Amino acid sequence: MAENARPVLETDSLVAGYLPGVNILNGCSITAYPGEMIGIIGPNGAGKSTLLKAIFGLVRVHEGTVRLNGEDITNTRTNKLVAQGVGFVPQTNNVFPSLSIEENLRMGLFLRPKKVSERLRAMWDLFPVLADRRNQSAGQLSGGERQSLAMARALMMEPSVLLLDEPSAGLSPVRQDETFLRTRMINRTGVSVVMVEQNARRCLQICDRGYVLDQGRDAHTGTGRELANDPKVIELYLGTLATDVDNGRASG
Repeated sequence: MAENARPVLETDSLVAGYLPGVNILNGCSITAYPGEMIGIIGPNGAGKSTLLKAIFGLVRVHEGTVRLNGEDITNTRTNKLVAQGVGFVPQTNNVFPSLSIEENLRMGLFLRPKKVSERLRAMWDLFPVLADRRNQSAGQLSGGERQSLAMARALMMEPSVLLLDEPSAGLSPVRQDETFLRTRMINRTGVSVVMVEQNARRCLQICDRGYVLDQGRDAHTGTGRELANDPKVIELYLGTLATDVDNGRASG
């Protein structure tokens, strides 16, 4: 992160929820700088997924602001956010199962049809397993392959920020490792990543910084190493000391 860099994405004291008067977020603030990978962890019901949906305009923000490169995007419609450079990969229902892999990717670039060929080539290079099966229907893919397709579709618009909601959920340990590795590769292309993750320890290994949410607020923040070795975070969320975390990045 460059000194004095302006945040690419920030939320300031967000209060948001699915029903009027029933809030899930109760003053949540996070910041992501250009090229950072941010991990969001915490107990079930803490508001992690709600935070991503509030950023992406899927949950109504009642108080507070969301800013993208300094511009207020609070409660902006999702199609406009995609055009402004925000990608979102939900945990479920994130592909069109009846469409082929290539058709799914084309759907991700409906706002810029002239760049389809260029972006398809980029996705085939980044996700070779999809390239080999581009004409296969998405409904025939494994869970890990669907996750790769969902990420690729979100990347078709060349977002500056990618929001990932539980990318490892329901995957085998091997497929989880592949997903985390792919996420790091995406981040290293310059895309800022904000990732909600149930596998807290693994999340802290690969993220530059993390936030621990509790009762809709950012209760703890720090680098991956700092959070993994924070006695309170260990006691409440990790269970055991995460000694394999090195400066917030996994080796290899």
